Amino acid sequence: MRITIGKLMEMKQQGEKISMLTAYDYSTARLIDEAGIPLILVGDSLGMVMLGYDSTIPVTIDEMIHHTKAVSRGAKNALVVGDMPFMTYHTSVEEALRNAGRFLQEGGCQTVKLEGGEAVAEKVSRIVAAGIPVMGHLGYTPQSTHQLGGPKAVGKSTEAAAQLIKDAKILEEAGAFAIVLELVPAPLAKLITEKVSVPIIGIGAGKDCDGQVQVINDLLGLISDFVPKHAKQYARLCDTIRFAITEYITEVKAGTFPTAEHSPTMDESILNNLK
Repeated sequence: MRITIGKLMEMKQQGEKISMLTAYDYSTARLIDEAGIPLILVGDSLGMVMLGYDSTIPVTIDEMIHHTKAVSRGAKNALVVGDMPFMTYHTSVEEALRNAGRFLQEGGCQTVKLEGGEAVAEKVSRIVAAGIPVMGHLGYTPQSTHQLGGPKAVGKSTEAAAQLIKDAKILEEAGAFAIVLELVPAPLAKLITEKVSVPIIGIGAGKDCDGQVQVINDLLGLISDFVPKHAKQYARLCDTIRFAITEYITEVKAGTFPTAEHSPTMDESILNNLK
């Protein structure tokens, strides 16, 4: 049975931590869904980890929906969140509604996520009113990376911290069912978690949030050249994959793969008639 927003609220109220991971394809979504993850985010981070972009900015809604479709086919139990990419909800409420609807109609997910606080509150409210659940995103917001000057902690001054608290409450009032807090000092993240009734999902925001989200490629160690400070590698699959491919190349060159068991058989009499 698919995880519901009500279940997530129940988990917060009972102090049960919420795990969330990104996924970008059918096979990965199926695996982490079977492992019991309650929330899957089809993040616009796919721009970097799947498409090779330098940031999330170039990611288009068509690319996001393409990957969201695949993840939605693989996840049967987790709540799937489609990440609305840059400039798909910024210009007008009508455009935000139309694009959020595309994620559900075409992408097959159950909810959408967008970045920002007070500035996007009306859009959040209208999307929710249309029957589309919305997850908010505060703190470091990757779609504003050029304005922010790259990944950096947000909320370290009194003014900035007060604004984050205000934005979290505004998103809650607008109807967001949960909020991601990215690169926010742990004590402030703890305070925000206590001040709002909806689940707060942290990434680089300390252990006192209601849950945590990680990029699956970081968790599995699929990228070897850069590991974010807030990430933990639970595996080192880049080394495993390189080893497997090297072994494959070696066996093909040596003629030891494929063996007879890897090929279909044929009646010898038929073969003899062909000679």
